[in-house]
Amino acid sequence: MPRAYFINPEKASIEEIEIDNGLEAIKKAIGQDSVDSDEVGRDGDFLFFDEACFIRAKPDTRRFKLDTLPPVAGSGVFVGSAGGAESLKDPSVTLEALKARVVFS
Repeated sequence: MPRAYFINPEKASIEEIEIDNGLEAIKKAIGQDSVDSDEVGRDGDFLFFDEACFIRAKPDTRRFKLDTLPPVAGSGVFVGSAGGAESLKDPSVTLEALKARVVFS
């Protein structure tokens, strides 16, 4: 089972989790049925997040920003992939390295 990082803007935290392969496992971790992703970096890492996060967001919704991506409202899952949600693998970066790249607001 690959490891992933769960980004929780409500708690301003990032923690390591284990996640089953597949989109359903990612949806369950994020807590939403509509999931989108962005590739981040050159090593096959992806950020999965609620596809409708910008629509669902209210003015007081906590957000996080990873690198130069637009701020994401709600939780996210950062994980490695060898070709989409069905072939997940461990991320190429450490938890500490990812924490240095995320800003909470």
